[in-house]
Amino acid sequence: MSIHVHALGQAPVSLWHLDARERLHRMLAQLPGLSWCEDPSVLPADARLLLVRADYLFEVRTLKALAGRDSAALRCERDGRLAAAIVDAGQWQPARAALMEQAPPPDGLEVISPDQLGGFNRQLRRHDAPLLEPITEADQSRLENRLYGNAYKGITDLVTKWLWPNPARHGVRLCARLGITPNMVTAFGVLLMLVASWLFLHGHYAIGLALGWLMTYLDTVDGKLARVTVRSSRIGHLMDHGMDLIHPPFWYILWGMSLTAFEPVFGLDQTALYWAIALGYVVGRLVEGVFDHFLRCSVFVWRPFDSYFRLITARRNPCMILLTAAVLVGRPDWGFIAVAAWTVLTTGVLVVRMLQGVAHRLSGGRLVSWLADESNARSQHPRAFHTFSGTRAAYADADA
Repeated sequence: MSIHVHALGQAPVSLWHLDARERLHRMLAQLPGLSWCEDPSVLPADARLLLVRADYLFEVRTLKALAGRDSAALRCERDGRLAAAIVDAGQWQPARAALMEQAPPPDGLEVISPDQLGGFNRQLRRHDAPLLEPITEADQSRLENRLYGNAYKGITDLVTKWLWPNPARHGVRLCARLGITPNMVTAFGVLLMLVASWLFLHGHYAIGLALGWLMTYLDTVDGKLARVTVRSSRIGHLMDHGMDLIHPPFWYILWGMSLTAFEPVFGLDQTALYWAIALGYVVGRLVEGVFDHFLRCSVFVWRPFDSYFRLITARRNPCMILLTAAVLVGRPDWGFIAVAAWTVLTTGVLVVRMLQGVAHRLSGGRLVSWLADESNARSQHPRAFHTFSGTRAAYADADA
């Protein structure tokens, strides 16, 4: 059944240069089965209606989870007021009064809090309650930081998690102010990736690394910009994730092809190392696919070990650290060898984890993320939970 959405009121300020009602419109575009309604009075009495206060900040999963309820009102924990409700259209007037005038909720309307809508965010690999905050002028900066922090994966590589948050936030702010879209940022990143590939092939390592690091920075900016401005698109997703998936092994192989005086290592020449990099990368990605699509749990969220392992596994950014260190000591060949060795080693670990996951599944167990149950994660793995439950602590003024 289609659900109609009607916004009440107006926010006093915009967030990330985006008006609250426009933010809601963009959110609804990402939720099939939800449509905008300007006048609930024209709806049939049994039509489903989601009333949303525009002076509160939601995220897509908050609205999606509430829309899946039968009849409920969502209370904001910060100020204790009702911010949204899912009702039959015949109840829209008393529901509106409950939201806007603090009148008693209609009979049968269950009042719930955001944490009752679920906490584990599988897409971003972290645990936190769906976002719900009142929008006020005094809180504008804090809420923008909250949106930015919520755009971050809790489990990712060490560069994205700890180096990029603050610098990328400034890049996101500049793009939002200038009207630069995420797809524009991604397209520029693709150009940098291609130029860096040419530079690596011709032995211009330092400038190639500089452009490569800039591309990885923009790879963080475009995703966060898409989330804080709610401008995700299918083509942007394909372009961004397609580039991320395909280019890393080509960078390493082109780097190796530039080494004209390469000495074999343990009897392995450049061609053998090319194969080690390519096969290791492909097998690693296949293992991730097996976990996601057949075991129904990301390999990096199954156990705390896997989350820590994601920080350093042979993805682009950790490998870029190896290449950069090698250039700094004047031995680019060491970087090539290190990337090949690290790719094989970390892929071996992933294969072992896959075999363990398959064995667990065949024995009748279901793979469940250690972050899925917040109370257990906090009590049994307090340090890991602090590290991976979110990334807002990665920049100082996130909750200022």
